[in-house]
Amino acid sequence: MAYRKLGVDNKHRRSMLATLTKEVINNESIKTTVTRAKEARKFVEKMITYGKKGDLVARRKALAFLHNDKKTVDKVFNDLAKRYKNRKGGYTQILKLTERRGDDALMVVLKLVEEDKKEEKKPATKNKTTKKTTKKEEK
Repeated sequence: MAYRKLGVDNKHRRSMLATLTKEVINNESIKTTVTRAKEARKFVEKMITYGKKGDLVARRKALAFLHNDKKTVDKVFNDLAKRYKNRKGGYTQILKLTERRGDDALMVVLKLVEEDKKEEKKPATKNKTTKKTTKKEEK
């Protein structure tokens, strides 16, 4: 199967993933279980990709998935699309936490990656290999 069922029926799963996606976009990080985070990450990245496209079709697809939440879609298309304009995917990261009390489910933080600030990178220096001389060459 191409997706995780998450222990609920299809309508509940789609609604839960849309809600998790909205929360990640609005708050830029959420605390959830590993399986939910891995599944929600797909949709968060898809929404940001829609934002980077910026056309009407992409905006309507984002609105349809995010339950017509115009505030969230505006944030995707105006803020996040500009932030990640030079990045080709990998907009989210998952950081592991401890197990949840009660059911020992592994908890994680799903958050948006901070765009790298333009730092001055030093050019890579070539590794100069020294020529090993042998006794024959010295004579």
